Amino acid sequence: MKRVAILISGGGSNMVRLVEDMQAQGYAAPVLVASNDAAAAGLEKAARMGVPTAAIDHRPFGKDRVAFEAELLKPILAAEPDVLCLAGFMRVLTPGFVEQFAGRMLNIHPSLLPKYPGLHTHQRALDAGDAEAGCTVHEVTPVLDDGPILGQARVPVEPGDTAETLAARVLVMEHRLYPAVLRRYVAGDRTPVLL
Repeated sequence: MKRVAILISGGGSNMVRLVEDMQAQGYAAPVLVASNDAAAAGLEKAARMGVPTAAIDHRPFGKDRVAFEAELLKPILAAEPDVLCLAGFMRVLTPGFVEQFAGRMLNIHPSLLPKYPGLHTHQRALDAGDAEAGCTVHEVTPVLDDGPILGQARVPVEPGDTAETLAARVLVMEHRLYPAVLRRYVAGDRTPVLL
């Protein structure tokens, strides 16, 4: 069975859906949930679900991302994951880190990539007058929010939408899309999931 580690920075709602799906369907084993914030609410949720956790605070490292990642790597490598999932992990990873997991690291991003990499995706979609928004699961490469697209889910932009209301509807789809992509991915199927 494939072993999956998940990186989070906050509440971990996508992590929870991934763990629930793995535990219910039995296609992979969640072996670690790690965060750059010891106060991340998702760590407690993961522990309650029986998944080992680790926290490496990025702040003492200042701008030294390599030193932070060296510490973060310790619990990850100890867990021996086959796949590393980023689920709301709000740190930009260095090319050196990404290359260690080349072809085995996934990320979920709240836009229809290649549109709107980076932050403030929902407001940017509204400002552009887009008729639809959504989320993307992609393979992580050294270029931010770039790698091969493994799945997308779309929602209509509704009259009167704010960044918050749009984000809430997109999040519902994130919770459906990410487990569906991971299920295919661990089976070796890279066909994009479209919802």
